[in-house]
Amino acid sequence: MPELPEVETVRQGLADVLEGRRLHRVQAMRPDLRFPLPENFEGRLSGRQVEKLARRGKYLLIHLQERLTLIAHLGMSGRFRIFNTSPPPLERHDHVVFEAEGGISVRFNDPRRFGFMDLADTDTLAGHKMLKNMGPEPLANDFNGPVLAAALKGRKSPIKAALLDQSVIAGMGNIYVSEALFRAGLSPKRKSGTVQGGRAENLARAIRDVLNEAIAAGGSSLRDHRQPSGELGYFQHSFAVYGCTGQPCPGCTCDPTRTGGIRRITQSGRSTFYCAAKQR
Repeated sequence: MPELPEVETVRQGLADVLEGRRLHRVQAMRPDLRFPLPENFEGRLSGRQVEKLARRGKYLLIHLQERLTLIAHLGMSGRFRIFNTSPPPLERHDHVVFEAEGGISVRFNDPRRFGFMDLADTDTLAGHKMLKNMGPEPLANDFNGPVLAAALKGRKSPIKAALLDQSVIAGMGNIYVSEALFRAGLSPKRKSGTVQGGRAENLARAIRDVLNEAIAAGGSSLRDHRQPSGELGYFQHSFAVYGCTGQPCPGCTCDPTRTGGIRRITQSGRSTFYCAAKQR
């Protein structure tokens, strides 16, 4: 599933072509995605100007005039494609088409249909069922060690599981949690509540750094992710531990033939990658 960096690259790509433009026509090729589309979905969107593209965790927020917001989630395989002129024929899994001023056409394609779209009043957006329990934004100006420490205080679950909990921190997923924990030198098995003080500050910094670097690289393309331009992301070439079982980690001073190198374990049904020598 796309994580925060992948969703942010999608937001940036869509913002470049949609912000300030009016949606001439919106077409839904089917009545549902993961959930049924809202009633009069096409009619409520058609004719409105796009004011701003935003993001909350892994959710895209398309703010339109008259205080209406389109909430979109990419699911497992959803992606937006942008066509500036003469779009090709529709593909099988092109489920929603947005036609905007200037000949812009944006298509939402989702083979697995785990993505969804909903409409909400912009003024009550924070209370939407998908957003109301989300934790702090890791790239917000006010996110720091004390904020993270407060979210983790008293928790007995492994730190890896806690960071995947969207009510603890928004937008993190399996890839970037593994990478951030490596940078912070913290074992994924460490109890969450022990990440306080300097540990929390180091982890908050590692989270911000790995997310910003991934965004700059266009995200990670392991399976379905592509930027709206069609380009792949490239951060997968910078992984320190994720998917690197048995390899030495960057700067490794131990002997992988003796230690086994980067380890893979399963936590809460998800693969975790880490260096047992460097992460405590």
